[in-house]
Amino acid sequence: MGTGEKLVLLGRIVGVHGVRGELKLESFTEPRMQIFRYQPWLLRSAAGEKRVDGCIGRAQGKGMVVELPDIADRDAAVSLTGAEIWVARSALPAAKPGEYYWSDLEELEVVTLEGVSLGKVSHMVATGANDVLVVKDEKRERLIPFLIDRFVMKVDFESGRISVDWDPDF
Repeated sequence: MGTGEKLVLLGRIVGVHGVRGELKLESFTEPRMQIFRYQPWLLRSAAGEKRVDGCIGRAQGKGMVVELPDIADRDAAVSLTGAEIWVARSALPAAKPGEYYWSDLEELEVVTLEGVSLGKVSHMVATGANDVLVVKDEKRERLIPFLIDRFVMKVDFESGRISVDWDPDF
């Protein structure tokens, strides 16, 4: 992972499993086991950052368990509880047409069909019904449902803009 390379959050270490240093893992990938295809990982925690490669995992009931190189006992594993799992964006496959990685949408300018800038995408939020763009400018924050052809008319990476059918006063 080079300096300045865009990183994507793919999961989190949520606990320890057993006494041999295995860790419980929460994956944000779909399907969840895909997380092991994208390596190396950058583990970020309050203690700092650690780059790891060669992570091996398995499904364990409703959860997942991972073995990390150089982690051979429970004490070493405990120190990684809560760490986020990040990977270089370049390690992920290209998005299919009409699909988007949330991280690729962040920082894009959001503009109404009339050309009014609403700000930039701060981040995305998953809801039960649909994903939502969180758009911020210097004055306010707007939540715009990420529904293609209903509110989101066009995502244009070349211009760095997302065109939306949205009332600027809402």
